[in-house]
Amino acid sequence: MKEVVAVEYRIDRRSGVPAFQQIVQQTKQALRLGVLVPGDRLPTAKEVAETSAVNPNTTLKAYRELEREGLVEPRPGQGTFVRRALGRPETGTDSPLYGELVAWMAKAAGAGLEQEDVAALVASALEKQYASGTAVVTGATRTRSTGE
Repeated sequence: MKEVVAVEYRIDRRSGVPAFQQIVQQTKQALRLGVLVPGDRLPTAKEVAETSAVNPNTTLKAYRELEREGLVEPRPGQGTFVRRALGRPETGTDSPLYGELVAWMAKAAGAGLEQEDVAALVASALEKQYASGTAVVTGATRTRSTGE
């Protein structure tokens, strides 16, 4: 039996970012973090509609954008599959940098900062470091099980 990957998209309707773009951003983040790897099947538009309350056409629009960028490929009758990853070893959740970031986040929370405060600090630091604006992306989660 082949391995099945379940990715759950979190759509923030208050963010002002269109739902399809949130799906694209979260998929790219999952590709960067190694949550999704080449060969993984993305959830169907129907599955995303059921778990995230978005119209199936919204998901299809996001998948077409990801296909246009060469990240995924549709396989008729099988689904949409990851073609290539975006991550580097340094971006994985098992990297030392990730551990340092988690420790910093715990320190920030211990100092009384709320999630929005931390997001603002991180966005500001990103802008200063990379001088390219901010792109706040929420994550996708990955679970593996066996099945068809």
